[in-house]
Amino acid sequence: MPPLEHLGPADLRRVVEAFRDALRSHQEELNRLNVYPVPDGDTGTNMALTLASVAAEVEALPADAPLAALKKAIAHGSLMGARGNSGVILSQLLRGLVGAFPDEGEIDVETLVRALHEADESARQAVARPIEGTILSVARGAAEGAEAVNSSLIEVARGARDGAERALAFTPEQLPVLKKAG
Repeated sequence: MPPLEHLGPADLRRVVEAFRDALRSHQEELNRLNVYPVPDGDTGTNMALTLASVAAEVEALPADAPLAALKKAIAHGSLMGARGNSGVILSQLLRGLVGAFPDEGEIDVETLVRALHEADESARQAVARPIEGTILSVARGAAEGAEAVNSSLIEVARGARDGAERALAFTPEQLPVLKKAG
């Protein structure tokens, strides 16, 4: 099977559903992971609720909705459904991501890499004082990891995942609160 080279509207729908389901399945782990600015225990819940809103907006569209309509639904659903700080940052990540997608046609490798960088920048611009060691560091790691491979959509996704994992592993060393405590 040849490598996937483009994502169309139907593919983007499946990505939204998969992301929603993955957030739900890791919700409690994400709740425990957050320690900054306070260990409030609701990061995963807020992100899952935000993505549920996005998925609902996408599911309300006709099955043959064009990419422009999906982009609008994702941006609107994330904005209206954002819960807590993590939901607001996730909303900005999603809005930056889909903002780099074309209104028509499909998403190719270069567009996806650029979109991950746009997502990172959009989220950073939405935060008054960006702090390293947070989801912002993980988003940047994903964008950098995607850029490092830049060959097929699958490899870009794997690169983003690997870059995010590396960034996540380094976050405790970056957080001001944990540096002082350690």
